[in-house]
Amino acid sequence: MKLVIGDKLNSSWSMRPWVLLRHFGIPFEETLVRLNRSDTKSKILAVSPSGKVPCLVTDAGEAVWESLAIVETIAEMHPEHAMWPRDAAARAHARSISAEMHAGFADLRQNMPMEITTRAPGQGATSGALANIARIEAIWADCLAKSGDPFLFGEFGIADAMFAPVVMRFNSYAPELSATSLDYAKRITALPAVAAWIDGAREEAR
Repeated sequence: MKLVIGDKLNSSWSMRPWVLLRHFGIPFEETLVRLNRSDTKSKILAVSPSGKVPCLVTDAGEAVWESLAIVETIAEMHPEHAMWPRDAAARAHARSISAEMHAGFADLRQNMPMEITTRAPGQGATSGALANIARIEAIWADCLAKSGDPFLFGEFGIADAMFAPVVMRFNSYAPELSATSLDYAKRITALPAVAAWIDGAREEAR
């Protein structure tokens, strides 16, 4: 199958399914479309009806767009991996926070955009962004307390992939975080799949 993505430097939506596939060792062909160029729109529309990345093209040639739909599809295709928690109650919780991440936190997105090579501590710390961060920290603290670490529901899964771009933002803008959040962010950053995405972003920035 093929995953069409935007720049690793700042395509937070693309990062989520890419990291998930890479972490679980699922083979895929990466197609990178550089963003904000004259031919960007036409290249994306050739595969994605929404005109946006990411877009998964299955072995059957079916297009799946929107990050959350893509990761759900990947999970269905590979039930051997516990991408969602096996426990029904935990799975419902994981889906809830993943959907909240997909649809919410607009102030954080606007004021602390993902730009992996950026280092700007304190920048973008508006009241709205800080309120979003407080909510994210509450989600993480609750999940980590219940799971007992190291990730939101024990082992790395879709919920962690959904929040991975938030970790990249925290690395860039260094808002004040609890020790629990900092430790979790370090674990996400150190994951081989995440480290590979970061390396790709640095290559793009050269």
